[in-house]
Amino acid sequence: MSGHSKWSTIKHKKAITDARRGKLFTKLIRELTSAARAGGGDTNMNPRLRTAVAAAKSSNMPLDTITRAVKKGTGELPGEVYEEILYEGYGAGGVAIMVDILTDNKNRTVAEIRHLFSKHGGNLGENGCVAWMFDRKGLITVEIEQIEEDDLLELVVEAGGDDLKQEGDVYEIYTAPETFDDVRNAIEERGLTVGMAEVTLMPQNTVQIEGKQAEQVLRFMEALDDHDDVRHAYANFDISDEVMAELAT
Repeated sequence: MSGHSKWSTIKHKKAITDARRGKLFTKLIRELTSAARAGGGDTNMNPRLRTAVAAAKSSNMPLDTITRAVKKGTGELPGEVYEEILYEGYGAGGVAIMVDILTDNKNRTVAEIRHLFSKHGGNLGENGCVAWMFDRKGLITVEIEQIEEDDLLELVVEAGGDDLKQEGDVYEIYTAPETFDDVRNAIEERGLTVGMAEVTLMPQNTVQIEGKQAEQVLRFMEALDDHDDVRHAYANFDISDEVMAELAT
């Protein structure tokens, strides 16, 4: 799963640039609205909305923008209705890819996503073709300079987390979806700054790729992330640190 988590970390580091372009805010507003529509506007009773609000705040979204997005979801203000869809397929080198979508026009979106798969050496598949290769898990990162690994591991285990490992300059903390909020809250209550925090799809096994295939996959992941209708993109690739650093610039 290291390739997947490396890409997630790269995405997090890109967030400031994306926010300037308006891409990130567009995605966050859609998620806030959809989360509120699905589970109500009370963050204490709606874990998905609570996560969306935390992500919006960490990206410096103005509070009134967050509030308007939530009210559009609860129906207090008029707003778009977004359909949630999960597309599955294969990228270059046989990499399994899942694309989590929020769209107000399914026909337009599926045509665009199919085109992106084809353009980057892959193909869009049928429902269920790769979903069995992924598990739903919480992923939280903390910079290693903030705390010793043993101390963080003890904190994570006591809060209900599953695992912790060092990846570059961060600790990656894995949780079950049900304990994600408890673990994140415990980390923040300790006074630590959380980098990335999301419930994600983690591959059970990875496919090692390099050369042209590695470049195709990374460009494809970037194209998916840049698409307004794509909430998240997940893949089971693994690429060496050297190739990742060279290509993901």
